[in-house]
Amino acid sequence: MRPIVPIFALLSAVCVATRVEARSPNVVVIFIDDMGYADIGPFGAEGYSTPNLDQMAREGMKFTDFVVSSAVCSASRAALLTGCYHRRVGISGALGPRSNIGIHSREMTLAELCKQKGYATAIFGKWHLGHHPKFLPLQHGFDEYFGLPYSNDMWPLHPAYANLPANSAKRKRGFPDLPLIEGNRVILPKVTGKEQAMLTTWYTEHAVDFIRRNKERPFFLYVPHSMVHVPLFVSDKFKGKSQRGLFGDVVMEVDWSVGQILGEIKKQGLAEDTLVIFTSDNGPWLSYGDHAGSAGPLREGKGTEFEGGIREPTVMWWPGKIPAGTTCDELASTIDILPTVAALIGAELPKHKIDGKDIRPLMFGKPGARSPHEVFYCYYAGGQLHAVRDRRWKLHFPHNYRTLAGRPGGKGGTPVPYQTGKIGLALFDLKNDVGEQHNVIDDYPEVAARLQQYAEMARADLGDRLQKRKGPGIRPAGRLEEGDERLQWLKKGEE
Repeated sequence: MRPIVPIFALLSAVCVATRVEARSPNVVVIFIDDMGYADIGPFGAEGYSTPNLDQMAREGMKFTDFVVSSAVCSASRAALLTGCYHRRVGISGALGPRSNIGIHSREMTLAELCKQKGYATAIFGKWHLGHHPKFLPLQHGFDEYFGLPYSNDMWPLHPAYANLPANSAKRKRGFPDLPLIEGNRVILPKVTGKEQAMLTTWYTEHAVDFIRRNKERPFFLYVPHSMVHVPLFVSDKFKGKSQRGLFGDVVMEVDWSVGQILGEIKKQGLAEDTLVIFTSDNGPWLSYGDHAGSAGPLREGKGTEFEGGIREPTVMWWPGKIPAGTTCDELASTIDILPTVAALIGAELPKHKIDGKDIRPLMFGKPGARSPHEVFYCYYAGGQLHAVRDRRWKLHFPHNYRTLAGRPGGKGGTPVPYQTGKIGLALFDLKNDVGEQHNVIDDYPEVAARLQQYAEMARADLGDRLQKRKGPGIRPAGRLEEGDERLQWLKKGEE
């Protein structure tokens, strides 16, 4: 009878090991708003510290060429959550409180992908993919939602309206009161600066509680912070803490939030079961000057298709899976997160076309791994294709763009006006000229010709407004229709 005990113990150990190994990984995406490439310590921030992100980078991997589909809020978020170029899913720009469109019900979000495998899902932060009930997170795969429906500057105190007379026609056409939503219900119809100062803390507390409550099952947690989008607000915990003024204080609080989330993951013994991705929706809003971040060596910022607008500071963390203290210089994108997560958890991709690629070889540091993107061609703005690129080269097509042209930005939360810049057909070697300063099209005509062919593929699929091509690959956004429920809250003026 003596051998029975060790055999039983061995079988139990095998069963436990099998159960642990079979657990699907948790996925956490921390998505910052308007963060510049050089706004965190691992990418060269100055004037404040980001110890938690520094540690995340030491324990994980920095991605130095991680791009978004669009340099504007809603379009970028649509691309992240669907794995598609934003133009493919019909969402561009930044949706506001008068918008009657949003994410379409047929698009599969990251949350819906994870629900295939029984995941708990939650979003705590800014949604910005439609504010009426049919567009809100709970109708698109999320179990829980707490946050703002769109950007925190879409309120009566927006700089464009705040200083106008109360009875002016323009002021009346301004933004209504800003609501705070939980689930499908407005819980605070009029957010003030007092509440804005608590948003980072509240989002973090919800995230930590969600991790704690779901430690026994796989979960997908999406934390799209309202900061560092203007207007900037920070809690008393970090007010006046940095040498960079209010902007630095706000980044320090975002870093604190990262530390709280990673700390809870470790506390619950989930570190080796959890992938955490930190990135941003687009680059800095440079016209706001001391309330904006820095693109570092990159050209321009938010709202442009230069690298300063679309290349984001990105760190990925998964102890035991992602090699610690490493850097990936290969091209990757937010649109790659959905297909990568699908591969990690064994979920089925949507039947319709997506544009993202599986980047597990890059994440896991596979020797010789290269970007799966032969071309990245959706630098669309205003319906016009502005640029295409491959792993090294980027070709801009003639277009106008907004720029400060070397002038300083505004102070204290008041922006200065942009002026219009113009670029002609220009080729840049991103390997040796990440700042896009030297047009080498005359030196590499064959490269330009190849990228021109890729551009034609893009236009044949997704169209081009300038060329009056509609694009058969575009799927329409969801639209508010007669009979649909509308989100109601106390507001100034009429919607």
